[in-house]
Amino acid sequence: MTVELESDYRPSEHEPFMNDRQREYFKNKLLQWKDDILKESKETLATLQEESQNHPDFADRASSETDRSIELRARDRQRKLISKIDAALERISDGSYGYCEETGEPISLRRLEARPIATLSIEAQEAHERREKVYRDD
Repeated sequence: MTVELESDYRPSEHEPFMNDRQREYFKNKLLQWKDDILKESKETLATLQEESQNHPDFADRASSETDRSIELRARDRQRKLISKIDAALERISDGSYGYCEETGEPISLRRLEARPIATLSIEAQEAHERREKVYRDD
């Protein structure tokens, strides 16, 4: 089911949590983010192919290889991000989007607005990071 949203619509605490409008809003936000990443990725690929020419100078070649390595790492991070976006879209479909995976409580709209792929509430995320820090310090 597709819900028609006004262009200035923003989810509000004054409406039922994860109603049809909010789910459609976040779905659109996630799809746009994914589309932007994919477009950027195609542009980078084209640039990398153009730059794959032979550089006669060792310094130029080294610089080009460093740039290429950095770009490929960024692409890998974006590939992982796309998989998180796809997982969030799946949660929208199955009705679990917007709810903390640990507590089942709603994740705040402000957090979802800032990080639409969030799976934990702020409190659960902070507790997770504290546990991580304790184990890292051992």
